[in-house]
Amino acid sequence: MQNKSARYYGFLSIGTALLTIALKLGAYLLTNSVGFLSDALESGVNLVAAIGAVCALTYAAKPPDKEHAFGHSKAEYFSSGFEGALILVAAASIAIAAIPRLLNPQPLEQLSFGLFLSLAASAINGITAMILLKASKRLRSITLRADAHHLLTDVWTSVGVVLGLFLVSVTGWLILDPLVALFVAANIVWTGVKLIQESGSALLDASIPLEERQMIDEILSQYDRHQVQFHAIRTRMAGTKKFVSFHILVSGNWSIQQGHDLCEEIEAAISKALPHVNVFTHLEPLEDPKSWTDQDL
Repeated sequence: MQNKSARYYGFLSIGTALLTIALKLGAYLLTNSVGFLSDALESGVNLVAAIGAVCALTYAAKPPDKEHAFGHSKAEYFSSGFEGALILVAAASIAIAAIPRLLNPQPLEQLSFGLFLSLAASAINGITAMILLKASKRLRSITLRADAHHLLTDVWTSVGVVLGLFLVSVTGWLILDPLVALFVAANIVWTGVKLIQESGSALLDASIPLEERQMIDEILSQYDRHQVQFHAIRTRMAGTKKFVSFHILVSGNWSIQQGHDLCEEIEAAISKALPHVNVFTHLEPLEDPKSWTDQDL
């Protein structure tokens, strides 16, 4: 799968969602468990989110054009934000289904077969999530990473539902079924909020990770000497792309060729340390006061 595109994994997620919906819905129809219903609803969110992810990945892969000179990578953040919003909708739906059952518990049927279907769905989700996580690292895709973490949340949700129903079968306390469903709703609310926050931060041009910024600082420190200084260092992320810009201040006596060679050398060092990073430099004379006006930006 090394040569597969991000869209391939998006379609894999769609197929997984369809299969797990069928299994979990079957478990609900067999058992009449609102816990299984809540699990099936979350898988429904997975399906809609996976479809949105494929659309976002398709748009993000478009090359730069006159209206979007830096490309369309940020489209991936709309997908992850959309997924977070859908998770909140699913949580509300689960709560609406669970609260009446909490007030009026209902008997459960064919728990053994229902538990088997739910565990099978969890195994499928877990395997797909691991594949997506591995692909997200290779392709540097936040959309695939968000989808993978959502699937892993779904796995733990299913485990919680199964545990709750096992306790119902052991204790006979029917109220545990809606209580587990409400716990599931609370858990996925947290996941949805985190996805929305991450997407919003990225759309507002969040900086690259701290460890990568430290790598840049270490490279610049090798050149930071009496006649070479730096300021206005800015970084941002846009989907799979990262951007770094800064000003290089050198003596006004340097030739254009000397300054150009230094910029090329530093840009090459950063690109080698952080592949797929776009580096922009601006050369200025140390002696000119105007060169320092934006040093705090």
